[in-house]
Amino acid sequence: MTSTCSPRVNYARLDITEADGVRALLDDFHPDAVVNCAAMTQVDRCEEERAACRIVNTGAVETLAGACDEVGARLVQVSTDFVFDGENGPYDEDAVPNPVNFYGQAKLDGERAARRAERWAIARTVLVYGLPQDESRSNIVLWIQRALAGGEDVHVVTDQHRTPTYAPDLAAGVAQLVRSESEGVFHLAGPELLSVYNFARRVADAFDLNADLIHPTDSTSLDQPAKRPPRTGFVIEKARRALGYEPRPLDDALRDMRERLERDQ
Repeated sequence: MTSTCSPRVNYARLDITEADGVRALLDDFHPDAVVNCAAMTQVDRCEEERAACRIVNTGAVETLAGACDEVGARLVQVSTDFVFDGENGPYDEDAVPNPVNFYGQAKLDGERAARRAERWAIARTVLVYGLPQDESRSNIVLWIQRALAGGEDVHVVTDQHRTPTYAPDLAAGVAQLVRSESEGVFHLAGPELLSVYNFARRVADAFDLNADLIHPTDSTSLDQPAKRPPRTGFVIEKARRALGYEPRPLDDALRDMRERLERDQ
């Protein structure tokens, strides 16, 4: 475990699957709240490497919940729309989870572990996109933007519907959740439900790229190890009322992402 400092923030590297390290770090920082954004999120990899998925997405949350109780911190667990089967989306917080793949089941079990903490909240989100600080990971918008900019054809499913979530809006929602000290489940997502194919076309429009390179397909053609829920997305009225959460419209979010990307180049 190593730590660094900036003028405003202290940082420490942590493996959340190492129980002793988790407890030592929380004892050192003694936080009021712990937001767990760490997860194994590659859905097909989770299907094939189930033990590793469960260690990170469930077991580590159990460790964090216990460590939070020891220092009196509130645990805020970030979760996913994949806890639902996608048959009746979009979902509000009272909908009954029913995952269709191992990733979703492990994340649901992680939610149950978080609920065993004395003080907890769960922030579920959907199809997050944005600019990673260190370019270590991609996301659907960056994938589409880079492929189209290079003149490549892309094939995108028409039979999966989501409420895509801009990472800065999600971060703002989680910050509002932390500040409010609210407990329970909150859905933090973008405001618009659309197919992943139509989302890709909106990305092309936002970046002035050739949408004719985007070709419709369906999930049966992809031969993926893990089944995907067809129609998820979230109803975000609870977060709007209780937290003041107000994600920007999709086109505004994509425009902001383009401006940030151009500034960084």
